[in-house]
Amino acid sequence: MDRRSFLTYNAAAAAVPLTGMALTGLSRAAVAASRPAPIDFKSNLPAAGTFPDRWICGSPSCMDNTDPPVQVHWYNPHTAILRQNKAYSYEAPFAPLYFGNERVLLLDEGFVQLRNDWDLRGVVDQCIEDWCRRNGRDPASLELLVAFSHLHADHYAATNQFADRPNTRYMGLTHEEFVGFWGMTNFPEERVTLDLGGRDILIWGSPGHVVSELAYYDSYSQILYTGDMFYRGRCYITFWEPWFESMKRLIAFCDTHPVTHVMGCHVEISKDGQDYPYGLTWQPDEAPVQMTVQQLREAYAYAQTITEPGIYFTGTVFLCNQTRGTTTIDRNPYRYT
Repeated sequence: MDRRSFLTYNAAAAAVPLTGMALTGLSRAAVAASRPAPIDFKSNLPAAGTFPDRWICGSPSCMDNTDPPVQVHWYNPHTAILRQNKAYSYEAPFAPLYFGNERVLLLDEGFVQLRNDWDLRGVVDQCIEDWCRRNGRDPASLELLVAFSHLHADHYAATNQFADRPNTRYMGLTHEEFVGFWGMTNFPEERVTLDLGGRDILIWGSPGHVVSELAYYDSYSQILYTGDMFYRGRCYITFWEPWFESMKRLIAFCDTHPVTHVMGCHVEISKDGQDYPYGLTWQPDEAPVQMTVQQLREAYAYAQTITEPGIYFTGTVFLCNQTRGTTTIDRNPYRYT
């Protein structure tokens, strides 16, 4: 199927009849009667949810770490958030998993390639099986969309684990495939809607950290997912003007849509605002991944005062404006005061 057409694709049109031929009216009614009622993702919003008090965040010795390679936290019954153990990768990215009546969306796959390193696909499949068991669904009836916020390896490296998975589509690694997967023709301003089956995800361009970058808004939980362009840590801004325009779009969106949490893909900062050095695999007192709209607004207000490259602390994030990406804060020549 053409990737640009799947948003308007009628899944029922491709359904294979049970007998291999057209179903009779009676058999259609029998099949419909056996299906559970669709989940209502439109009422009583936002859907309540919780974040854990503490995420798995590595250990003093990676050799002695006994935690699983990925933590699965159910934010609510229809939303899971995965987080890679820092002992397996200092990047420790987060990966939301959104369930709808017809599709499941996985955002950002973690910094792993081989399933025998650690099996992300197995974890995702288990989450889908658990959700289907709770909701009377068949896992084979759900399409899995494997997508990411931007084109950096710690966000797409595990995509190959899903290459032979049935009923699965995943993004390509060129800019054209990245935006074309959602049918975008006017990046970054265009906003498209992904229907997971009664649950809408709004998607638009958010470049600045890199050129190929997207923001995602879940209308059910009302979480705004900002990937690497805004998160608790070192926001490496490669292209200042596009990033500033992306921030303006985020603020404008928050002016017109309810947002429960702003969520980035990493945490690189402690609860008291101290930077964890680049490459660290142990963050014992890390800040929570979730942020508020007010913190986003404060960072945007601060950004309006920035006129030259450097590192600027907003009180929530470090804005690393056109600095070397792998330089730790305390050694950077643009060190903040």
